[in-house]
Amino acid sequence: MTYRFTAHVVCGLDDQGCCPTAGVAESDDHEAFSLLFMCDFGEPDAQEVSLGMDTHCLVTPDQGTAYGCVREVELDGDVLRVTLDPSSLDDLGLADPVVEALLRAPAADVARLREVLRRVLAYGRPDARPAVVGL
Repeated sequence: MTYRFTAHVVCGLDDQGCCPTAGVAESDDHEAFSLLFMCDFGEPDAQEVSLGMDTHCLVTPDQGTAYGCVREVELDGDVLRVTLDPSSLDDLGLADPVVEALLRAPAADVARLREVLRRVLAYGRPDARPAVVGL
């Protein structure tokens, strides 16, 4: 069953010395459900390649983390639909491979999310890049 939530907070960060990060969250409370999409600054090094960390990463609440796990991202109107590799669910602490976020944030924040999310998901090895629709 698809996990659905309303994202009142969305962000796209790729400056100020942080790794490129795009995120959606129910609220700014640390207990709120969230999805954070991240990647490195530069090209992956040999160690990252050997560890399978040469691609995007997704972080969920409680620091559940998986690399290259996003299979498809679709933005249709104000709904962000993320389809995950089912083998990553335990690492992420999720029960279902489909998550939908109803975006209820300022338009400027959503525009920035789109921009940074496209960049994050295009990072790394080509075989781990998800299908992207409507971004």
